[in-house]
Amino acid sequence: MPSTRFRKISAWAGILAPVLFVGLFTLEGALRPDYTPQSMFISALSLGPRGWIQIANFMVLGVLLFLFALGLAQTFPYGKAARWGIIAFYGLAALFFISGPFVMDPAGTPQDQLSMQGLIHGLAGGIVFLLMPATLFLFWRHFWATKSWPLLRDWTLALGVIEAAGVIVFTAASKIPAEHNPLSGFLGTLQRLALIPFMAWVVIFGISLLQQHKEKLT
Repeated sequence: MPSTRFRKISAWAGILAPVLFVGLFTLEGALRPDYTPQSMFISALSLGPRGWIQIANFMVLGVLLFLFALGLAQTFPYGKAARWGIIAFYGLAALFFISGPFVMDPAGTPQDQLSMQGLIHGLAGGIVFLLMPATLFLFWRHFWATKSWPLLRDWTLALGVIEAAGVIVFTAASKIPAEHNPLSGFLGTLQRLALIPFMAWVVIFGISLLQQHKEKLT
């Protein structure tokens, strides 16, 4: 497959991955009568008879992000920050993928009764929320150092700051014991606020790459 054609496919993978992922978990959350998006984590949609939908959603996201990362490796072959940013993308793709089959334990499960798959899911999720802001700032560092992609550089910085703030607030709120946590009823909302800025940036990144591809053809 010609390199330019693959880069176009990769850019579309980056655009579609967040749209499909966020759109599907939002729709599933609205359709489940026993699910409350404001207080429940996205991963809780993997539980129950309809859990296979969110499991597949995680896995499809992982595959599409992997394709996007492959295209980024061709587009940004140089630069230490970009290289580490691409490695972070590969990590995110793998972690989102394994978050599908390794389903979380039901909320409220005692610490000493957590299953191995639940522990793996929790570890993967924790790393994901560290890698998302790191990926943004790595690519911003590359754009800043190379004086390239000025519009994307501004978006990357803005969404990087928002993403980092969202992750800090969500992480802090989720560590407070439920009986003493005034934010326990909003943990689902906080998780989404810590996730969506990164997903929005991936869409913007994919659109920018697609636009560059079209400009090269004209």
